[in-house]
Amino acid sequence: MNPRERRVNAGHRGVAIAIPIIVAALAALRPAPAYADRVDDLIKELKTSSSEKVRLSATLNLGKLGDPRAIDPLIDRLKNDSEKSVRSTSATGLGALVTSSVQGAQRARAVQALKDAEANDPSPVVQAQAGRALQAINASAPQPPPQTGGGVYVNIGPMSSKTGTPADDTKYRAMMVKVATKTMGKAASNMPTTWPGGGVPTKAALAQKSVQGFYVDGTLNEVKIDVSGSSATISCKISMLLASFPDKSVFGFLNGGAKVQASSSASEVALAREDCVSAVVEDLIAKKIVPTIKDKAGIP
Repeated sequence: MNPRERRVNAGHRGVAIAIPIIVAALAALRPAPAYADRVDDLIKELKTSSSEKVRLSATLNLGKLGDPRAIDPLIDRLKNDSEKSVRSTSATGLGALVTSSVQGAQRARAVQALKDAEANDPSPVVQAQAGRALQAINASAPQPPPQTGGGVYVNIGPMSSKTGTPADDTKYRAMMVKVATKTMGKAASNMPTTWPGGGVPTKAALAQKSVQGFYVDGTLNEVKIDVSGSSATISCKISMLLASFPDKSVFGFLNGGAKVQASSSASEVALAREDCVSAVVEDLIAKKIVPTIKDKAGIP
């Protein structure tokens, strides 16, 4: 019942004046918002529950709520949880929570935990999620614009996919563009994939700033799934090209492939297919595309 309703029912002036004061006092004594309680409850569940499902639900929800108080608990679960599902979602949560506003020791702890997981976790799924989280964290910082007086700009093409399934092809093309862009930011932050002011630079605009332009595009040629009992092996092959930009005169073709082990469940196979494609794009960009651009541009 609000103060206006109470004044009508009370029927005289003295009570009508007192009630708003009482309501205000009660409002001051209300507990912290339910949101804060929810975060605290989820962190407690994450730390103390013996149920994989409860911990998994906690990591998923903490990542969505966006409260930085969850960063350290998620780091702990990424490093110590016995279940790969919880470690994987902890990595994903860290990728969402460690934004540009998170700095200092906490950011350093999260990044180091993700690097350790990417290199050493026994689950390929966790390794892949940790790598994606690191890319997300690195991408949260704005890329430096091309420097006047010299530099490199890289235009990422639309990519293509030949899996034969239109829905899958659309998904993989978008994923390849995203992974290629993030990997460029991670492996070569001095080679921006965006142009100041937006849009795509012309040849004249590049020349005005003494910036060399390069074009990168790729094709997912094959994704295979071999099932044996309760396990599956997913393999994929990708080709990428390098060209000058904006005239797109091709000067390099690069090929890569990978295999990922997973259980034969549909959900695990779907994740493994994405992990395979992501891993090959990352490897080609970081280990072949970037060094080739540096060599072509005369960058030490």
